[in-house]
Amino acid sequence: MDNYYMRQALGIAQYATGRTSPNPLVGAVIVKDGHIVGQGWHRQAGTPHAEIHALAQAGELAKGATIYVTLEPCSHYGRTGPCTDALIEAGIKKAVVAMTDPNPEVSGNGLTRLRSAGIEVVEGILAAEAAKLNEVFIKWITTGMPFGVLKTAMSLDGKIAAYTGHSQWITGSSARAYVHKLRDIYDGILVGSGTVLADDPLLTSRLPEGGQNPVRIIVDSMARTPLTANVITDKQAPTLIAVSQAAPLEKVAALRGHGVEVLVLEQTPQGLNLRQLFKILGERHITSIFVEGGATINASLLAANLIDKVYCFIAPKIIGGQTALSPVGGTGVERVDQAILLEDITTQTIGTDILVNGYITGREGRDVYRTCGRIR
Repeated sequence: MDNYYMRQALGIAQYATGRTSPNPLVGAVIVKDGHIVGQGWHRQAGTPHAEIHALAQAGELAKGATIYVTLEPCSHYGRTGPCTDALIEAGIKKAVVAMTDPNPEVSGNGLTRLRSAGIEVVEGILAAEAAKLNEVFIKWITTGMPFGVLKTAMSLDGKIAAYTGHSQWITGSSARAYVHKLRDIYDGILVGSGTVLADDPLLTSRLPEGGQNPVRIIVDSMARTPLTANVITDKQAPTLIAVSQAAPLEKVAALRGHGVEVLVLEQTPQGLNLRQLFKILGERHITSIFVEGGATINASLLAANLIDKVYCFIAPKIIGGQTALSPVGGTGVERVDQAILLEDITTQTIGTDILVNGYITGREGRDVYRTCGRIR
């Protein structure tokens, strides 16, 4: 029954997807005499944790009960008090935990605290599922770098636009609606200046039921983004533009004068220092970046090892054209056996399009995912 109740906890943890950053997603279920007497999930950073919600619902029934929690209970003071203390005070008899918290401030200390109080602790129940649930948090808390997600849409013959540059629309309405759901769950959305100049996108999450907009990040080494661009004028979300030291000072000043934050980054032989950009974003607790750029920025981010996950939509249409762009530009690899590989791949049909979703092998954080979740 441990697996059954842990699946319940994993399920309710997902209710807050995209809302807890920079904290993890956590679900908790309290069981007594074969019945669920309390459940809860962490809803937003700075608010009570999942265990506290579950204990409140269980009340006196928590005494002598078993709690199933998807992540090790915290044992330190942050914006809220230690969950371990609350569990001990409530008289919990047994704690079944999916995975140890990779946060160095916790990292096993919570489990030790529970055991010291005489609470039976069982670890590793559905650990792989728990690690995948918190892939963003694990990458950020262990490396300080945001979890990079690359989304692209291409035709059956691998084109993201016609030879003229026309690209609307490669995929159907169902796939585009799905992308808005993805925008709703990640902290930041990133494109290059070429995308802004060609498409003048909003880069917002336009869901019928409402949603949250990610921070808009434009990689624009020469500050070419026009002051009339939607990302500057609509004021629906913060916009950050990364430029190089060579960017004209008057353009930088004009952007700042319109309420845009401008970051001046180092220039490398390959272009703007994107690792520096991601490091700064991570320090600001922007834990995930959703990339919707073109061939140039996609290639640069992949070359810099900043992409962890890929969403690739494939439309059942053929565009053709030797000069029509593919999703990833740059020089490419010399040999096919040098290609970037994906693992843990899933596929699904969305409307008339096919979505291929997978993780790039050998990226920062993957070893940690395996350790936390025993992914093999």
